[in-house]
Amino acid sequence: SIFSLKSSNVDVVGNSLHYDAFSTGIRAAEIVSSGTGCLDTGQFMYQKGTTLGNGHIENWGDSGLADNSQQTDTSTDVDTDDKNQLQHGAIITVDQSKLKTGDQKTLRRLAQNREAARKSRLRKKAYVQQLESSRLRLTQLEQELQKARQQGIFIVSGLSGGHGLSVSGNGEEVFDTVLAALAFDMDYAHWLNEHQRLINDLRSGLNSHLGDSELRILVESVMAHYDEVFKLKSIGVKADAFHMLSGMWKTPAERCFMWLGGFRSSELLKILGNHLEPLTDQQLMGICNLQQSSQQAEDALSQGMEALQQALVDTLSSACLGPTASGNVADYMSQMAIAMSKLATLENFLHQADLLRHQTLQQMHRILTTRQAARALLVFSDYNSRLRALSSLWLARPRN
Repeated sequence: SIFSLKSSNVDVVGNSLHYDAFSTGIRAAEIVSSGTGCLDTGQFMYQKGTTLGNGHIENWGDSGLADNSQQTDTSTDVDTDDKNQLQHGAIITVDQSKLKTGDQKTLRRLAQNREAARKSRLRKKAYVQQLESSRLRLTQLEQELQKARQQGIFIVSGLSGGHGLSVSGNGEEVFDTVLAALAFDMDYAHWLNEHQRLINDLRSGLNSHLGDSELRILVESVMAHYDEVFKLKSIGVKADAFHMLSGMWKTPAERCFMWLGGFRSSELLKILGNHLEPLTDQQLMGICNLQQSSQQAEDALSQGMEALQQALVDTLSSACLGPTASGNVADYMSQMAIAMSKLATLENFLHQADLLRHQTLQQMHRILTTRQAARALLVFSDYNSRLRALSSLWLARPRN
């Protein structure tokens, strides 16, 4: 059988099908709809002019089936598109009901994860750009130092009698020192970006009223991150103490308030005292004692630095200043050796200052509660951020 028709809907007029040995002729005009005129399209579907073998279908478009199908008022079959629309509408209704009754906490957590991923991508992009910029700076610096080394710039001049004092190996040492300073600047910039991320997490946790246990984890993360910067500074001091003392790795406004390569612990406690929650008598006494001890240690280190500077001035301004005055190179070198030995204590002063800052942060953490410590870290971070913003505004100010 070439095709089949629904017996309930289609009547076939007698003698309408003619069979041949090799061909089949179907006179579609003799296929008449009995009522509904619905043809089972799943079983049989032909267009006008379609041929099969030697058979053909003639005048299908003009057939009575097409005419009677258009005049049909009712049908027992449901339209396929209507079925799809009904099914699609049912699915939408179910999905909407699920969304209305869904777990809002899960949806909020998914949104937070998406936001965190977006911020992470932005931080990664900024860090890559910073690394590329630092790489270019490093390449340029290497080229300049190579030129200076080839030109023999590190030569002590001003000696009488045609004598010259060449300091062999100084070029390599200066080159390594500059590279170490640049490496510290890059590491500190990376530390600062990570520190800002931790501070943002701490701020979000404090504003969302996290429990003490969860908030303590965020506070400990920030404190551990401070440990890392003190380790970086210890390495930087050994590489170039003057670079750490000058604070060239900080903004101009931050350098204005620097003390021995960092912040004053006593000033930090004064800033925090106006922003913390009401302290208990025991906490207040602990903060006062910590501030007094920090002030005493700072005074001792400051006096030591003043004594060091005065000793260097006395040494460098002595009567035997150089071969020009005495004619003795040995005396000149001995005086410079004395100055170098005195200057070596500068590293110790910087280490002591960083140790004082580190211990102050740890003692403050022990005295305060978890929420007080979190708020104190936020206040200190915001203070430094405003100093950096002030530097940017100062450098970008209009000049007449």
